[in-house]
Amino acid sequence: MTKTYGKSTLPSRHVTEGPARAPHRSYLYAMGLSRELIDQPLIGVATTWNEAAPCNISLARQAQVVKKGVAAAGGTPREFTTITVTDGIAMGHQGMKSSLVSREVIADSVELTMRGHCYDAIVGLAGCDKSLPGLMMAMVRLNVPSVFMYGGSILPGQYKGKDVTVVDVFEGVGQHSAGNMSEAELNELEQVACPSAGSCGGQFTANTMACVSEAIGLALPGSAGAPAPYESRDAYAFASGEAVLNLLKNKIRPRDIVTRKSLENAAAVVAATGGSTNAALHLPAIAHECGIDFDIHDVGEIFARTPYIADLKPGGKYVAMDLYGIGGVPVVMKLLLDGGFLHGDCLTVTGKTIAENLKDIKFPEGQDVVRPLSNPLSPTGGVVTLKGNLAPEGAIVKVAGMKNLVFTGPARVFDCEEDAFAAVEKRDYKAGEVIVIRYEGPKGGPGMREMLSTTAALYGQGAGDSVALITDGRFSGGTRGFCIGHVGPEAAVGGPIGLLKDGDVITIDAIKRTIDVALSDAELAERKQSWKPRETDYQSGTLWKYAQTVGSAEFGAVTHPGGKHEKQMFADI
Repeated sequence: MTKTYGKSTLPSRHVTEGPARAPHRSYLYAMGLSRELIDQPLIGVATTWNEAAPCNISLARQAQVVKKGVAAAGGTPREFTTITVTDGIAMGHQGMKSSLVSREVIADSVELTMRGHCYDAIVGLAGCDKSLPGLMMAMVRLNVPSVFMYGGSILPGQYKGKDVTVVDVFEGVGQHSAGNMSEAELNELEQVACPSAGSCGGQFTANTMACVSEAIGLALPGSAGAPAPYESRDAYAFASGEAVLNLLKNKIRPRDIVTRKSLENAAAVVAATGGSTNAALHLPAIAHECGIDFDIHDVGEIFARTPYIADLKPGGKYVAMDLYGIGGVPVVMKLLLDGGFLHGDCLTVTGKTIAENLKDIKFPEGQDVVRPLSNPLSPTGGVVTLKGNLAPEGAIVKVAGMKNLVFTGPARVFDCEEDAFAAVEKRDYKAGEVIVIRYEGPKGGPGMREMLSTTAALYGQGAGDSVALITDGRFSGGTRGFCIGHVGPEAAVGGPIGLLKDGDVITIDAIKRTIDVALSDAELAERKQSWKPRETDYQSGTLWKYAQTVGSAEFGAVTHPGGKHEKQMFADI
């Protein structure tokens, strides 16, 4: 019997080779595998398929095509699934505390499945926000040959002749509370906003991280683009299955692809597309798995020097399908490469470099979804990192689509999102105030909730430009307005945000990249003397466990020591 791939160095030899592994092989025979298939590399095909939301519903079908690609290239695919928490449904209540935690659970569960069964490589398919970085984190942690594939975006809804997304529904809640939308209109909007399978349609977190998957080199060029319902995704699925075997044959691993330079490429694409602030949490977390230092400030430096060129929702006019229609992520990347904003020598899962992958891409004329570099939406990125005496560890704001980049006002302090949302719903706030939502950080939440319900309600009430909002929690990729998240250190560990009082004057300057409160160091130190840690309601279970191990948002809110402290990586067992 001729073996296409020798198993002498592959992890699967531990479960398939030699007389001692007869019991293990018997399990594989039980599932219909032949000895020939057992002797081939075992390839994990991981998806986040579930019936929780449209983001994930098409992944099972796409996985079947990936498996065909794996088989055609001489591998034996083994499909498995992991969890997701879908932000659109978790949003605005205690369920959102589970969202960021799910990123770690996804990475950990994929690691455990791969380790337990000694799979030799992985193709991962994901849809909703945290599942994309969760799978990419697992890939670089394990460091076996890996290909990522996005499940695709949702088609835009149509309401009164305009493209709409789920964020329009969140903002509709605010319009309804302000008396500007009837209950019947809101009911009609909610029924048409999400017309198909796929992830949220604007440049929110899922599409942002899908762009990252191509820019960082872990996904095939163009694979992030086609909407979930399009059968053209099948070609990318089949090719992803083939590609992982090519990587295995050529001994190309994720950490050969994910380098400091490729992380900078990913950050540049986020900036150029006005992407989600959550990328500043996920890129450091992916870097951490490799043992690369790349924190929120490093991400911010890339944002600050990259032009904003893609006019995408929520700050702009267009949805993901429109970007796909003019050529997708490769068009953005080609512009950035030609302008000197990308490292063209970075390796990708094609086995070629970024520059080689993009050499035949032409800029499409007669469209304004993506602007030429000579006419950007703004000369710097659509996302900005901030630092100052209110956020010594940093903070982040999405400025895409904003006109006013400086805001000064008195603090209005809330110790949880529910209290802030109740005040907003009653319109119990004043123009010019800075709404502060604290004790919602990684430890303090626990889980670092997103605040889309509150920010969208403000925007729907027409207050998006007249108030600012800051939090040690997060914002959805769909948030717009002067909303600052990831403030660190968080309130739960005694950060300055936990020392604020109503009326303290806060200044946010997205031009100078600063965020400060008009208090001296001595005043802050005096307040710290009387500050006491708060106990959360979560004193057992997963959220308690997460709070014990999670670190600062500055470094990605990670929960383990990372690649720097590895003694042996899985790929080398």
